[in-house]
Amino acid sequence: MISPPHEGLAGIATLDPGRTADALRALFKLPIPATGNARVISGNLTECVPTEYRADAALLYGDKANPFGVIVEVQLRRDDHKRMSWPAYITNLRARDKCRACLVVICRDRATARWASQPIKVGHPNWDLVPMVIGPDNSPVYTEVADAIGNLGLAAIAAITHNKHPQINKILATLAAALASLGGDSSAEGYAKYVLVSLTGNAQQEMERLMTAETYPYQSRLIERLLAEGKAVGKAEGVLEKEAGILLMVLETRGIELSEDDRERITACKDETILDSWVKRALFAESAEDVFS
Repeated sequence: MISPPHEGLAGIATLDPGRTADALRALFKLPIPATGNARVISGNLTECVPTEYRADAALLYGDKANPFGVIVEVQLRRDDHKRMSWPAYITNLRARDKCRACLVVICRDRATARWASQPIKVGHPNWDLVPMVIGPDNSPVYTEVADAIGNLGLAAIAAITHNKHPQINKILATLAAALASLGGDSSAEGYAKYVLVSLTGNAQQEMERLMTAETYPYQSRLIERLLAEGKAVGKAEGVLEKEAGILLMVLETRGIELSEDDRERITACKDETILDSWVKRALFAESAEDVFS
């Protein structure tokens, strides 16, 4: 099962392809077209070969005259099997969409980033694939709100890669203020959610605190919308049953395991206020105990 941090980083890359392009130009000076379409495409790259190859994310930029593809892979730990399949990702995307293509790997820690950045010897003369890696050593430390607003996609990724940075609280406060500047832009909620689930330890707790503050309303809007959707379904389905379903969905999405007793406790609850509080805790919980405590 894909972990929340893995899903979070992949989500950031695909949430706004235009902002992702800005990040890649800033870090690697990639020749991504500034005009034409910027869109998420299928990460299933199996059309050309019988073996299944599925990238975490695939983006396509430009128009028919100048297409440029980007494979985005998230690596939370070393996996030598990926070094065998990554070259196929590029060649298959190039053949399928008739575009130039490159590989970008996002890593949260230095050890994994160093491993991922090593050249892959494909065997053909003069063709060693060197993945372009985003990790703690080359992602910027954003502590000025204006800078974070100017490259929001990279600021979101950098907040995760600098999870253990001495200035992490300031980094997160800067990101939160940059997200708040988007106003009604729905992408603020997306970035906030993906960053939160990708952080660990004290950094995750600090991001949770920032997101529940009145100054940064996008997280409370996210919670309110989940609950509102449940209450708008209609009396026939039942408000309490729908809220219990939302809670179970959130816990499943975050990868939190529930015992049969936990599930029975949720479905048997007849207090709407308690269910509301459990839903809010579930967005940040690391275990079932965190939800019910």
